[in-house]
Amino acid sequence: MSVNRREFLMSAAALAAAPASPGEASAADSAIPASVRADFPIASTETYLNSAAIHPMSLPAARALEQHVAFRTKGGGEGRTDFGEEQQADLKKRFAQLIGAKPNEIAFVQNTSDGENIVVMGMDLARRGGNVVLDELHFETSLYMYKSLEAKGLQLRVVKHRNWAIDIKDMDRAIDGNTRLVSMALVSNVNGYLHDAKAISDLAHARGAYVFADMVQAAGAVPVDVRAMGIDFGSSSTYKWLMGERGFGFLYVREDLQDTVVPTTRYGHRQIANFDRVGITWEPLPGAAKYETGTFPNALALCSYTSLQYIERLGLANIRAHARQLTDRLQKELPARGYPSVTPKGNETPIVAFEVKDVAATARKLKQGRVTATIIENEKRLRLAVSVFNTQEDIDRLLSALG
Repeated sequence: MSVNRREFLMSAAALAAAPASPGEASAADSAIPASVRADFPIASTETYLNSAAIHPMSLPAARALEQHVAFRTKGGGEGRTDFGEEQQADLKKRFAQLIGAKPNEIAFVQNTSDGENIVVMGMDLARRGGNVVLDELHFETSLYMYKSLEAKGLQLRVVKHRNWAIDIKDMDRAIDGNTRLVSMALVSNVNGYLHDAKAISDLAHARGAYVFADMVQAAGAVPVDVRAMGIDFGSSSTYKWLMGERGFGFLYVREDLQDTVVPTTRYGHRQIANFDRVGITWEPLPGAAKYETGTFPNALALCSYTSLQYIERLGLANIRAHARQLTDRLQKELPARGYPSVTPKGNETPIVAFEVKDVAATARKLKQGRVTATIIENEKRLRLAVSVFNTQEDIDRLLSALG
């Protein structure tokens, strides 16, 4: 790791002596050392406020990938090893700790949608009847999937937002004794809205339903405790707030629901051990490994392994405190400049979104100012996302670009 405890302390000491720029918080108030910015070279080439789309790769992760490439091109040797079974087990353990789960409740998958598909197909929702409840702040893949299953007999209930938040009373009306699954994006990609997962899961469980959480915009960005929140299943890719790479992710399935509520619908050698080719016998591996299939993406897993350790070193509480300073300022400054917020005030995530009157003009201003963000053209919405490398100076540059 490039940032150890000693470097953290040295950075903090240096920050304490640094003067604050006009109109902004002192860098000494930041929970993240200034040295972290250097770990993300993209921060020196542009004002990157788009980590909700894809998080930049850190230098520690890049070096880990370089070492893996060296192993693949030169073979084993000094400093060159594959990402083996012991590290894979440790990776599951680290992600499990991050979300309050057990290692045997974690499976490796390709991405968030892959994980949700495993759950939905395992539950055989369309054939078994009942209804599924979700809300319109969910991710588009989920909306598309359940809407497609509706044509095959699934009853679908989509709760509308009220002022860009989901009212628990509306969820209460939608969830009933025939609800089999409630699916939500724990943090919405639309505007960063953080669901009241515990309240929703209490309603669902009281009526015999299960809860799935899309955690891709939550894991690594906000505290997640699947036990305390009452989440039964969840999945996350690693290329957003887990600071990994595309094509790799995690699936969580509660221990007592494996095989029973969610049997496997796919088969691969990663689910078994001691295979006897002659007798065609095997021993099933325990836990969520039953949801894995074939070839393992070692390089992508190594990137995630390195990044999870990086997040652990920074500390999620510090990550949140740092982001809060920046999003609070955005929530104050942009509406005053004619960009009404569509993210509820006090929302504890690093994502904020705003209405845009002139999409083309706003996109042009951001491009000229070398600011990278997400603009949803057909919905006239600007989404900004801050991470550990962002600073108050980045917010200054955004505001200057918008004019």
